Amino acid sequence: MAAERHVDHKVLKAFAETRVNVPAQEAAERRRQVNHLRERLERHIAAHPDFELVKLRASGSTAKFTAIQRRGGGSDADVAAYLRTADPDVDEASLLEWLRERCIQVYGDTKVADDFKISDHAVGITLRGSGLKIDVAPVLYAGEPDDKGYLVTRQGTRVLTSVTLHLRFIEKRKSSDAAGPGYTELIRLLKAWIRQSKLHDPDLRCKSFLLELLVAHLWETGWNGELLQVNDYPRAIEQVLAYIARTGLKRPIVFTDFYPAGDVASSSDPIQVWDPVNPDNNVAGTYTEQDRLRLVEHANTALEDVAWAAGAPTRGEANDAWRELFGPTFQGA
Repeated sequence: MAAERHVDHKVLKAFAETRVNVPAQEAAERRRQVNHLRERLERHIAAHPDFELVKLRASGSTAKFTAIQRRGGGSDADVAAYLRTADPDVDEASLLEWLRERCIQVYGDTKVADDFKISDHAVGITLRGSGLKIDVAPVLYAGEPDDKGYLVTRQGTRVLTSVTLHLRFIEKRKSSDAAGPGYTELIRLLKAWIRQSKLHDPDLRCKSFLLELLVAHLWETGWNGELLQVNDYPRAIEQVLAYIARTGLKRPIVFTDFYPAGDVASSSDPIQVWDPVNPDNNVAGTYTEQDRLRLVEHANTALEDVAWAAGAPTRGEANDAWRELFGPTFQGA
């Protein structure tokens, strides 16, 4: 007779609803702050016509409904600023500095310069009062359909992207006639696991987008002949962890929603998970072999905890095992 599973789908769903998912009030505040930024940014860019602001699009985890509750670090909301220029000699490498200046002007004297940080392809704005962080990514736009444009890195490198196609990619899978709402909540639980893992190992690398694509891949292919169990969170998490641990992330992952698989170039990158809208962009292209090994090791350790929890003799022991994944805030049944 199989042992009782003390931490089941219902327990993890309750944990997600109380400790992982973004509360409605916080989500509304994020939208309000983003709208404030968008409205004022339009005016300030118009006053500095090196670049013409074509449109602003919500992007990232908030737009995809994969955002999780804040616990310091990381962005809470993402905005893509689609810009156009008629100047062939414009210095694209300085675009992020230019956008940072525009963002500073939006907030005037209410903030200090350190609240505006440039990352590889975005300007991060920290709002001290609420603790909210907004990432504004400039996208060079030339009128292509589906909001296709080019992110510009600090070095001036262009990376093709499309906010619209990225949203379409995830909406196709989370729709009611496909995986349903369990799809995005599973992603949020996995993001909570990675966040907790990084507390123990700050050198661990695993961006949210990589997790989203691993879930998308397993939704398409399953694992060991079994479909991804998006309506059984303990089993689905076990499947994702087993995939990472057993394959070592050595198998290239390509999606054919918007381009044929043959468009992806050969690569020697340790992890190869290709952007669904850009066959030239390996989402894990900057990860080293050591990064791969570290992520696989964390997945293997978490997999052992999940396996132990499934057959744990007591509820307390099962809860303790899941706390290894999610931290001390995890409360079982």
